[in-house]
Amino acid sequence: MTRVLYGGRLSLPAGVLVILTAGILGTAIGSVAGFMGGWFDELIMRLTEVFMAFPTIILAMAVAAALGPSLINAIVAMVVVWWPNYARVVRSLVIGIKSQEYVEAARALGVPKRRILLRTVLPNCLAPAVVLATIDLGNAILVFAGLSFLGLGPEPSSPEWGRMVADGIEYFDQWWMAAFPGLAIFTVVMGFNFVGDGIRDALDPRLRKSV
Repeated sequence: MTRVLYGGRLSLPAGVLVILTAGILGTAIGSVAGFMGGWFDELIMRLTEVFMAFPTIILAMAVAAALGPSLINAIVAMVVVWWPNYARVVRSLVIGIKSQEYVEAARALGVPKRRILLRTVLPNCLAPAVVLATIDLGNAILVFAGLSFLGLGPEPSSPEWGRMVADGIEYFDQWWMAAFPGLAIFTVVMGFNFVGDGIRDALDPRLRKSV
């Protein structure tokens, strides 16, 4: 029980760090691409399509295997494959918002483009990005546990949930060694999914009104 609880000190911060880094990176790239348009927008969209053409876990496994098994390399591999999701979502939101009348009014007043993007357009895109990040947090923890299960995460002695499940498989007569780390992963992933649904309902006026 102590080892399962201690494993949360690796799995939970790793998932939060992946989503936070990928969210900031993807939001920055997607907002600039959607606001500026042109060749940069086309380049970013084609690049994201390349990343999204592969399943997340498969691409993360390939990157982690190329970098080598370690905690930092697993986090880097997940950030590499996760940022395109946020880039595409934020880009689509920016394209819809930049044609609004209040943005056109800011342009007519001579407000610099960077200020329009940072102070007018981007704040209106954060709510869907926050909802996506909350839902993705459970998926990130699940993928991180999968990488650890395959030996591409922290070192074998680390108390990480995915690694503990892999170690427990070798002892069929001691079923609790794999069952309780797996139950911890299941509980945390389901919990973050419920939180994400609740935040989505709270931030969406249509859903809030229907409730």
